[in-house]
Amino acid sequence: MNEVVGRDDLLLLTLDTLRHDVAVELAAAGRLPNLAAHLPGGTWERRHAPGNFTYASHQAMFAGFLPTPATPGPHPRLFAARFAGSETTADRTFVFDTPDLVSGLAARGYRTVCVGGVGFFNKQGALGSVLPGLFQESHWEPEFGVASPTSFEAQVARAEKVVAGLPAEQRLFLFLNVSALHQPNWFHLPGATREAGDSRATHAAALEYVDAHVGRLFRAMSSRRRCFAIVCSDHGTAYGDDGYTGHRLGHDCVWTVPYSHFFLEPTV
Repeated sequence: MNEVVGRDDLLLLTLDTLRHDVAVELAAAGRLPNLAAHLPGGTWERRHAPGNFTYASHQAMFAGFLPTPATPGPHPRLFAARFAGSETTADRTFVFDTPDLVSGLAARGYRTVCVGGVGFFNKQGALGSVLPGLFQESHWEPEFGVASPTSFEAQVARAEKVVAGLPAEQRLFLFLNVSALHQPNWFHLPGATREAGDSRATHAAALEYVDAHVGRLFRAMSSRRRCFAIVCSDHGTAYGDDGYTGHRLGHDCVWTVPYSHFFLEPTV
C-alpha cells in the first residue's frame, strides 16, 4: 500500500448491510456480472465485520480496521494508524500519523470525498455529521437515502460529477456508502409490496440493482488513472434467522460480510 498511496486514486465502496451468503449466491449464479468481473476468481472473500451496525463499523474502517479475513490470524492490514505494539501492522501497510485514514490520505495530498447513503451520513444532526465530517468534501441528499428506489443511480451521478470536476493531477479518495440494500428494500423486487415488507429475496434484488449501475462508478474512478478499489459490506442483517431481525446484534449473518479489493485499470 505504500506504493499504491500517492500513485493511484482510491475507492472505498461499502455495500451497507449486505449479507455474505446473499452476495456469494448471486455471484455464483451469474446475477452480478459487473461486480463479479472484478472479484478475484469471480468470488467474494469471507470476512468478519469490525462492527455490527453502520456507525461502529465505519468508525473502525476509517481508523484502518477493514473487515478481517475469517481465518485465524494475525492478518496484516492495508492501512493502520501508527500505534505501538500493533500486531497487524506490517512492512506493506500504509501507516498514517493522524487519528483516521481519511485525514491521513489528505495529508498525502488526496482530495477526500464522501458520498453518503444511510442516515449516519445525512448531516441532518450532530450524529449524522460525525462520519462525513472526516472528509474535505461530503455530499448527501434525500435521493441518496434508504427510502429512494433510485438511490445508487443518484449517488453514482454525484460521484461522476466529483471526478469530472477535479484537476487531472489531483489524487482522489472517494468513499461511497451504498444505501440500497438497507431496509426498506422491498421496492427493488418486482411484485413485492410495502405490506409484505423486506425479505432475503428483496435484499438480493437490491444487490442486483446495485450491480446494474456499479460499472458507471468503476469507469469514472478509473477515467484519470489506475484506481485501487475496496468493495465490502460493513455488516449483514437478519431476516428471521434463528428468530432475529435486523442488525446491531451478534448473529453470524450480521458479523460475516463479503469483501474484495482490486485494481481498476485506466480507461483512457
